[in-house]
Amino acid sequence: MARTVFCRYFQKTLDGLEAPPFPGPAGQAIFEGFSKAAWEAWLAHQTMLINERHLNLMDPDARSYLNEQRRRFLEREGVDAAEGYVPPEA
Repeated sequence: MARTVFCRYFQKTLDGLEAPPFPGPAGQAIFEGFSKAAWEAWLAHQTMLINERHLNLMDPDARSYLNEQRRRFLEREGVDAAEGYVPPEA
């Protein structure tokens, strides 16, 4: 049986992550308060930001930027979009 959480992103009970996505308090907070679907939505947005903005993950400024974007995304605050990105047609 899947673990469920009340997802702060979707504001309803959904399947939770199987483990914290990374170590530390921030990873634990995501594990406890966000669903697997919310985390997957963030990963898709993160991938788009990395690719479209040509971020180098070895750069501490890029990692800091992504950490702030993750926080804003999961809390449904305004996040940056990738300039020129056109979503695929359904």
